[in-house]
Amino acid sequence: MRKPSEKQTGFTIVELLVVIVVIGILAAVTIVAYSGVQQKATVASLSSDLTNASKLLKLYQVENGTYPTVNDCSATPVADSICLKASPGSSYTAFQVNNSVNPQTFCLNAMNSGRNYNINSDGTPVEGTCSGVMTNGTICPAGFIVVPGNSTFGTSNFCTMKYEAKNVSGVATSQATGVPWVSISQTTTSTSTASAACTGCHLISEAEWLTIAHNVVSVASNWSGGAVGSGYVYSGHNDTETGDLLEADQNDTNGYSGTGQSSPSNQRRTLTLTNREVIWDLAGNVWEWTTGTITGNEPARSDGTGQYDWKEWNTLLMNGMPALAAPSYGTPAASSWGSAQGIGQLQNNSGGYNTRGFVRGGTVYDGNGAGVFALGLYNAPHSTGSQIGFRVSR
Repeated sequence: MRKPSEKQTGFTIVELLVVIVVIGILAAVTIVAYSGVQQKATVASLSSDLTNASKLLKLYQVENGTYPTVNDCSATPVADSICLKASPGSSYTAFQVNNSVNPQTFCLNAMNSGRNYNINSDGTPVEGTCSGVMTNGTICPAGFIVVPGNSTFGTSNFCTMKYEAKNVSGVATSQATGVPWVSISQTTTSTSTASAACTGCHLISEAEWLTIAHNVVSVASNWSGGAVGSGYVYSGHNDTETGDLLEADQNDTNGYSGTGQSSPSNQRRTLTLTNREVIWDLAGNVWEWTTGTITGNEPARSDGTGQYDWKEWNTLLMNGMPALAAPSYGTPAASSWGSAQGIGQLQNNSGGYNTRGFVRGGTVYDGNGAGVFALGLYNAPHSTGSQIGFRVSR
């Protein structure tokens, strides 16, 4: 039996808890520090690989007059190829070359631990993917850009045409040169024309269009006031002062190309996505078919006005229309926006009952009615018109 005068030894519960907490803090600090070091090492490795690869590509171009078109390290490499090897843990996920322009260009994409860096022919390594390259390294078709997905509309990242579709020997092509392919029906673009543009291609869906529209209105540089909701979002070539349909421009900084306008005019034809991709003529120039249709029960203005006239989105009764069509569905702030903010309007007949196909964006003739959310509901799916074109996605 222990004598009363004997002292007990050991730790109290409070002391043990203090020690455990201290150990936890030290462990957390160590993990964070290690993670930071690891991320820096990953970035350093990617940057070093891309810088060295760029030197090899430029040397190849000097010796051969063009850049190689394929990265091939196999035992029997194909013609016009080069072998670029990445550090352990890294991989080159995409390689793009354009030898038909002057100067010739390339973009090389590398990935490590889910991080993407790229380098182009006149730059240094930067975070992100090459234009038209998915985060998983999948390359979009030529002339397409990557669009970030939006769960509100059930979309994941997808590719879409940077430019309105052009008719190049009967093939829908995304290129700056040429005026938009018009006088073609929604039915035709849905069943054959769009799918022929590339493997897996289809006419842009309503969900995809809305994904793009909500993305661009969330980018401050697309607004005249330099902040979302400040001033107006640019609505493209929407008047006839310089003629009819316009070609685009390969230079994305020349967004007023062909309009005869300059900043701060609302007719800038380029809009930038959150991933820094640039899309041309999403608003203005020509209407564009989407896959959307409606049969009867079109919405009226809150004052009851019907017939084929322009209606502000924020004064509509959305009878019969899918809720997601309203700009405020994906962007709550848009409930107070209208044509003054450049988002476009709805043109429809609330007394209509036949099936109509959706056309989006507005035209050169539509002024303030044009915009990224502009929607026309006066064409049957089999209709054609000289002011209706289309865009393709994959």
